[in-house]
Amino acid sequence: MPWVRARLHGQKVYARAKEDGKLLVKGDKVEVCYRPDASRLYTARASNITVDEEQAVLPDEACGARAEAAATGKRPPPSRPSKRTVSTVEMRAPPKDAIIAYADGACSGNPGPAGLGVIIIDGSSKTEISESIGETTNNVAELTAVERVLDTVRDPARPLVIYTDSAYAIGVLVKGWKAKANVALVDRLRSRLARRPATRMIHVRGHAGVLFNERADELAREAVRTGQSRSDKVS
Repeated sequence: MPWVRARLHGQKVYARAKEDGKLLVKGDKVEVCYRPDASRLYTARASNITVDEEQAVLPDEACGARAEAAATGKRPPPSRPSKRTVSTVEMRAPPKDAIIAYADGACSGNPGPAGLGVIIIDGSSKTEISESIGETTNNVAELTAVERVLDTVRDPARPLVIYTDSAYAIGVLVKGWKAKANVALVDRLRSRLARRPATRMIHVRGHAGVLFNERADELAREAVRTGQSRSDKVS
């Protein structure tokens, strides 16, 4: 089946389509990939995808594993993605009108120079934060990135979904793991999250092609590398 260029939460993607260019929707889901040579496919809610009527219909081999196979000469896998090729992000769609945030931390040395990267998407507005936080551990950087989201999104009643690739942050803040270190920081974040019933945290696999998670990682590493902090509204 062919593809069309589209937008998902304002980000350019390739979406599975019918021959006439309309989205191919199965159970309110559409198969997408983030770039032509992507070997990983995702599913997204059809209601979150917009397609320009003037977009050309692209052939099946234009995107996904077949595009990568064409470039490498390797045999492509079956076109139907397995459950393992579906992103955790899209398996749990955010509430309508929710603010979407991606939080990541990085550290050189562990402990060592550390930084955080945050992306906050509110409708058509997107804010990027790259912040140096001095000498600390990677886990502290991950937790501080989550806290920076809470600092930035101040309305506790506004639906907020925070994506993080930190199993540690999810464990101590969501799953009830006992904090053996960073106890004060963990307790503070637990307390803040408890006062925000409209906020939830979701784990996403790192370095798996999830665009905004990859960008948050870049922002965190930038802060480690430069020792500088910045916050920019980019759209």
